[in-house]
Amino acid sequence: MRAAVVTTFGGPEAVRIVETELPEPAARQVRIKVAAAALNPVDAEVRAGAFGGEGKQLGLGWDVAGTVDAVGVASSWRVGDEVVALDHGMVNPLGTHAEYVVVDTDAVALAPRSVDAVAAATLPLNALTAVQALDLLEVTPGQSLLVTGAAGAVGGYAVQLAAHRGVSVTALAREEDAELVRSLGASSFTSGAVEPGSVDAVLDAAILGAAALEWVRDGGAFVGVIPGTAPAPVRGVRTADVGVSADGARLAELVGLVDEGVLTLRVAETYALDEAAKAHARLAEGGVRGRLVLVP
Repeated sequence: MRAAVVTTFGGPEAVRIVETELPEPAARQVRIKVAAAALNPVDAEVRAGAFGGEGKQLGLGWDVAGTVDAVGVASSWRVGDEVVALDHGMVNPLGTHAEYVVVDTDAVALAPRSVDAVAAATLPLNALTAVQALDLLEVTPGQSLLVTGAAGAVGGYAVQLAAHRGVSVTALAREEDAELVRSLGASSFTSGAVEPGSVDAVLDAAILGAAALEWVRDGGAFVGVIPGTAPAPVRGVRTADVGVSADGARLAELVGLVDEGVLTLRVAETYALDEAAKAHARLAEGGVRGRLVLVP
């Protein structure tokens, strides 16, 4: 089968398409025939060597939408099931940017019925990151939440999920994205000026760090989206960061919210798998609203 990998670190030109053996599922695993797989900033970081793996073949891609085509023993999935999944890994030899991928059974959920595979492929990584960050924040209905980077993929899901829970959401984004984030459910918008101590919690999808911590009231909560980067607690503010984990049951809940119309899936552009390097180059240009999606 074909797969997008890197064997040396670098820019978009480091991405190669290789022929490799078809992976076989072990116990409690399934093999998915990939219909679509999103490209995320973490893939660019893997490509550039941010997570190590020098001298190894590193696969790319965490999100997948497709069809189960083989199952290992003790799997509850059946061949033919249309699914989505998070393939969690930074230094694995293969990822979801391939024609087939093997994942653990408990990382899988039935695909949304209301959207196609290209749109569904944008859900797992970013929506799971957003919902797991909200879980850490423990915001409740009526409380105030500031989401930085609210027009991005993680931030956009966070705005929608928090608003759905009855949380009052302020979106921090560029001025040109004001209409977008309001459409996602933000009750207020800012492009920069935030009063210190004015919100109960911050979900820092823009990775502003200590600057955004100042906007949280005493005793509030702050969660970032890059493991190991949360600022030190001050004024009784809880600080943490989310290291996303595969969770098929939680992913199924998010799929349900897609089908209910609560979550909006945003596709920016699609590329053939053979054009993976071109997609990486587009990601590097910036200004992408929604996700770039590879289609084998």
